[in-house]
Amino acid sequence: MLAIIGGTGLYDLPGLVIDQRISGDTPFGTPSGEILRGRLYDKEVLFLARHGAGHRLLPHEVNYRANVFALKRAGAQMLLGFSAVGSLVLEVKPGDLAMPEQYFDWTRGQRERSFFGHGVAAHVSTAKPVSAALVGAAVAAGQAAGLAVHRGLTYACVEGPRLGTQAESHFLRQAGCHLVGMTNVPEAFLAREAQMAYATVGLVTDYDCWLDDPAQHVSVSGIFALYGETLAKAAKLLDTLLAGPLPSPEPEIRTALSTAMMTPDEAMSPAQRAWLDVLRG
Repeated sequence: MLAIIGGTGLYDLPGLVIDQRISGDTPFGTPSGEILRGRLYDKEVLFLARHGAGHRLLPHEVNYRANVFALKRAGAQMLLGFSAVGSLVLEVKPGDLAMPEQYFDWTRGQRERSFFGHGVAAHVSTAKPVSAALVGAAVAAGQAAGLAVHRGLTYACVEGPRLGTQAESHFLRQAGCHLVGMTNVPEAFLAREAQMAYATVGLVTDYDCWLDDPAQHVSVSGIFALYGETLAKAAKLLDTLLAGPLPSPEPEIRTALSTAMMTPDEAMSPAQRAWLDVLRG
């Protein structure tokens, strides 16, 4: 099953026929809000608003572990996120859609970034942190809908909530990053720990602040100037994706924990084995 995580501006899923509203805590705390289970284009999907109803949560306040765990527990095997991003290169323009395939973690440690620890040790490979199959399907859907979708990009995740300085923006450009945002880490890495295929559609809102023209620098009001149009493009991509056959998660993603575990099951408590079974499922 595909789970969709809505970012800024995407707080529900138009057209979704809701069958169930799932709420409740997880072993890792409370998710951002209720999960909607329903059908869209005759496919069963899950939906969760990353920032909660009314956009209550800043990026570093989101309980990413609870969100990913709750979606996996509800039956998701693939996770497609939508996120506002800034562009660090001229060719990726405000109003475009962009799909990162690499991540540069520039967060500052305020976020719980792994399911593991506290008596359960594992080291999951994130060399290739997204699902090429899911990215390819989303890009193909965008092209079929007449949309240009950038791919093969590197997303730098910063802590926020403040917007960056020009020095930081130039540093990220020199590090080889193409996009900057505040939410995809640790979400992408937790999806891999949960053996879920992950991809994100970036809605490009601005050029961050690396250009010398102050009129091009990121601001909250500027983000929303084009955002309605970009959201409409993202919705068109999603509709086209769901109207066709969805890909299957790659075997190396579905078995990521098989080569990652350090702690044997017999050394774990029943509660630890219970949440690990969900991730393995």
